[in-house]
Amino acid sequence: MHRPETETAFLVVDQGGHASRAIVFDARGRPLAAAARAIRARRPDELRAEYDGAALWAQVAAAVREALAAAPGPLAAAGLATQRSNVACWDRHSGEPLGPVISWQDRRAWRAVEALRAREAWIHERTGLFLTPHYGASKLRWCLERLPEVRRAHEEGRLGFGPMAAWLAGRLAGGAARAADVVNASRTQLVALETRDWDEELLRLFGVPRDPLPPVVPNAWGYGSLEAAPEVPLALVTGDQNAALFAYGELDEATAYVNAGTGTFVLRTTGSRRVRAGRLLSGVLHEGGGRVEYVLEGTVNGAGSALAWFERTYGVEDLTGRLEGWLAQVPVSPLVFLNGVSGLGSPFWRARFPVRFEGEGGLAEKAAAVVESIVFMLAVNLEEQARYLPAPRRVRLTGGLANLDGLAQRLADLTGLVVERPPELEATARGAAFLLAGRPADWEPGGAPDVFEPRANPGLEANYARWRAAVERELGR
Repeated sequence: MHRPETETAFLVVDQGGHASRAIVFDARGRPLAAAARAIRARRPDELRAEYDGAALWAQVAAAVREALAAAPGPLAAAGLATQRSNVACWDRHSGEPLGPVISWQDRRAWRAVEALRAREAWIHERTGLFLTPHYGASKLRWCLERLPEVRRAHEEGRLGFGPMAAWLAGRLAGGAARAADVVNASRTQLVALETRDWDEELLRLFGVPRDPLPPVVPNAWGYGSLEAAPEVPLALVTGDQNAALFAYGELDEATAYVNAGTGTFVLRTTGSRRVRAGRLLSGVLHEGGGRVEYVLEGTVNGAGSALAWFERTYGVEDLTGRLEGWLAQVPVSPLVFLNGVSGLGSPFWRARFPVRFEGEGGLAEKAAAVVESIVFMLAVNLEEQARYLPAPRRVRLTGGLANLDGLAQRLADLTGLVVERPPELEATARGAAFLLAGRPADWEPGGAPDVFEPRANPGLEANYARWRAAVERELGR
């Protein structure tokens, strides 16, 4: 992507699990203006998580208008980063939503996925993803079968569906989706990594018609111009976790990047080569300017979502304000937490898994056990990645949960790795701005990170062994 010579400000729209943000950055990564609107997923039952499509778009549009009004000068380009496995259905003429935006956390179509279990190894090889209802294919099929408005639009030839990112990019540009970026398209589980395009055999397998899907394009592409600012091209669409890796500049293969939010993800860049790993995800990190980069990824489904579950289940008020104190009060929890919130991610891959504590303790001990379960699942994924790549020398920790010292220190203690926490934790928007700016060499690192050195922690190691044994027992191994 060409770096503009004169206009050096960029707008990034970051549509996350808890908020829709719009932030203006200069060409070195310094924020100049920002706006945000809170969002909350509807959860009709334990399997469903969705957003009202019209309300979500209204919040995104409001944040964009506010940020544009506060921008100190002209903008060179805009970009969009979103939750990757969310899907939407829309009218391909008007762009109006035809149903809810279904979250990546949603598992309503799990039975349809289980029916394909015999093809799991082939699907993983083809897509880089494991067979799980978190991805979009089964949800798109569910919408086509269960939502009358979607079915009617398909019969009338006006249905568009696919990644939420494609729909939002179309709305930002004043209409319906023109294209789906390769990162978000891949998370439907309908894209073959070798071709980086919709795959006819996958479409047949999942029972998803191709016609409503927008064409797959690189992340850096001409998606149109902003309806709210027609002089500003929409030049980048990508996934939130992918963008977050670039928040502080070019990537380091010796660093494990952990972005801890609603879900928590641990990513290692593999450059221009795809690394095939038995129980992990592989996929496109970024495509633009004729260059394709790949990533090896582990996923923890129950992170911020697990803390939200704890808050709801136990009626905890102001968990955010109390959690750090509880983690300091309870250096090692006497309990272990089987964290099946939103299903068990890599390397276990169970869409339905128990959610319960083993052991006795009060609220502080339970909260510490939930945080430790996140650390344990990160440690498992780092160990799994080390089977395919050289062990990392450090962990860079970002995201909303990274501000928990108790989480960062436990992660350092258990893995034996230095954990670095940059001062700017909301990495997604900053990383997208780096890509929009043309990956400049003078990108500001954002200040000195907080550093958590590993310490001996035999109690945490013992809890990790207890947790591993409990997980294996539940898995029947």
